[in-house]
Amino acid sequence: MKGASMDTAIDVGGLTKYYGKTRGIEDLTFSVAAGQAFGFLGPNGAGKTTTIRCLLGMLKPTAGAASLLGQTVTLDGARLRRRIGYVPGEVRLYENETGRWLLDYVSGLRGSAPSSQTELLEQLEFDPTKRVKHLSKGNKQKLALVIALMHDPELLILDEPTSGLDPLNQQTVFEILGRRRAAGATVFFSSHILPEVEKVCDRVGIVREGRLVAEEDITSLLHKRIRRLEVTFAEPVDAGFLEGLPGLSDIEAFSTHTLRAVVKGEEMDGVLRRVCERRVRDIEIMHADLEEVFLEYYRGTAPEGGEAR
Repeated sequence: MKGASMDTAIDVGGLTKYYGKTRGIEDLTFSVAAGQAFGFLGPNGAGKTTTIRCLLGMLKPTAGAASLLGQTVTLDGARLRRRIGYVPGEVRLYENETGRWLLDYVSGLRGSAPSSQTELLEQLEFDPTKRVKHLSKGNKQKLALVIALMHDPELLILDEPTSGLDPLNQQTVFEILGRRRAAGATVFFSSHILPEVEKVCDRVGIVREGRLVAEEDITSLLHKRIRRLEVTFAEPVDAGFLEGLPGLSDIEAFSTHTLRAVVKGEEMDGVLRRVCERRVRDIEIMHADLEEVFLEYYRGTAPEGGEAR
């Protein structure tokens, strides 16, 4: 592992975790600069959560090491974790307690005042007087976010942080993270949803089957976007209407009025210009899931065998 630096918020060297004979992660090496938003991107089961648990000292790695904020991660790292805000992939809270009780309880454990608690409660429109067992999945996620952010941590480690939130609340979370970054916080954002990572991060590490298969800036990742386009026109049209456009493939006539195609990279502007040459009755643009992107761009970049988490 490289020597920790004041300019490095996360430094990981050869991090490996096996569950018996089953591989969780293997030989992960990467670093995240202070103040950066780093996306940790991979399909479900790729090893993202195992990595995070090793980073937080919740799991002891089989090999390798990690440092956060210049300190080596150990299983006994309560002092370091006070400087970190963490949202787990599966939120589990004391069901019989109220949100207010939990907020006060966590603040007491940290030994610090929740400086941003009131602001976050307002931004996320969360009522802390209700018992956890009466909260929806989305409201439990809001509570987890407030707990993670209310002490203004230097480092945010977020595992699928918008899970269960509606689009408006997701956008609120992205805006909150943007303000935290502007104030100097570092963000480690784990997700399997490409559009989310594009909104939050400026650099990504891509993990597959427990191994880091690529590191890219967000601009390079945008060139790998895959979207499925379906356009219904007001008059009959054949597949030849869209042929020859850059980035467009798999063009098919779904019906006499509807065309389907795949758009790769950032070529959507030219496609929409061509589509608008005819009267459009309906249009749908769907982002391909991450598995499709891996099959298209990263096939064969990780060894077979084992099972990541």
